[in-house]
Amino acid sequence: MHPDGERGETGQGFQPVRDGRGASILGPRNLPLERQNPDLLASPYTDSGTVPNLKFSFAAARNRLSKGGWAREVTTRELPVATAIAGVNMRLEPGAIRELHWHKEAEWQYMLVGSARVTAVDPQGRNFIADVHEGDLWYFPAGIPHSIQALQDGCEFLLVFDNGEFSENETFLLTDWLAHTPRDALAKNFGVPESAFAGLPTDLEHERYIFPGKVPGPIDADAVASPAGTAPLDYTYRLSAQPPIRVAGGQVRIADSTNFRVATTIAAALVEVEPGAMRELHWHPNADEWQYYISGNARMTVFASGGRARTFDYAAGDVGYVPFAMGHYVQNTGDGVLRFLEIFRSDRFADLSLRQWLGLVPPELVREHLDGAPDVIVALSTTRPIIVR
Repeated sequence: MHPDGERGETGQGFQPVRDGRGASILGPRNLPLERQNPDLLASPYTDSGTVPNLKFSFAAARNRLSKGGWAREVTTRELPVATAIAGVNMRLEPGAIRELHWHKEAEWQYMLVGSARVTAVDPQGRNFIADVHEGDLWYFPAGIPHSIQALQDGCEFLLVFDNGEFSENETFLLTDWLAHTPRDALAKNFGVPESAFAGLPTDLEHERYIFPGKVPGPIDADAVASPAGTAPLDYTYRLSAQPPIRVAGGQVRIADSTNFRVATTIAAALVEVEPGAMRELHWHPNADEWQYYISGNARMTVFASGGRARTFDYAAGDVGYVPFAMGHYVQNTGDGVLRFLEIFRSDRFADLSLRQWLGLVPPELVREHLDGAPDVIVALSTTRPIIVR
């Protein structure tokens, strides 16, 4: 039974009945989808008004298959409310290469499983190379050319872009550019005969995008010395090595431009919530929040002002979204640790705690709002709880 509902099992599964309201479904139904979204099937009585959809699963996204891996994306085409950020889930087999490319948007990444080697070059001709492992980040500013190649164990990662309308299908790819440039211009540019480009494809399948490659050897063997030197800022960050902020009920790691200096347009928090605990009631004063659920199960109610609120349920692989300044919480509804990313199009992470806010204003003012409520007054805090039990 759901914590707030009367939805029990019947011969037909869950029913939209809660607190004596609702009725059974008589027509066709999609039981697996209903089980994943119990708070949409039978919304809590606190839900009200019209709130846009704030959930989309990568499992429902089209998966682009290539020799060596795949990629699927969640953009405004899949989740229209997510105008600030788009996300891509990508898999590379051992040695596989995400073709040399660049974007109009900045790219932020979280390594879910495995490891990869990344390279980049900045406008001053300073280059960069690094190996990235599970729990690590990278960030490439808009326009910076880069590559990704899986190491011996392959990898899967989450890519985040600072524009909700971004598409992986519209990046600037090396082979795409060469295929659309006259051979005489290519020959003049590289100082070689036109015959050197005879192997370039001429049909519509001109992109390599993701393709098989040989597993790279030691990183020192791949390093190229640049006359201009190496990039002054590290494009990668070891988030998993950062000491977490530990609180009752879980822990948080934050990466933004204060500690990951190159990441000037995307800030993030990796949140871990223990069973029975909850990411407190809060809001963000500087940006929309784009969420990615790594493991566990969650429930989130978003308060949209004007008497509007809606509750959603999330599981691993789902994307959640909270528009700018809307109040919300994220509750662990499963038996294991809930792990998810809070991501923002901003240079810094910022949030405001409801409990701390009320703890930092005159107590009598709070009493007037809550009709006394002495227990609540005692429970208020002048510090930010972040996670509560």
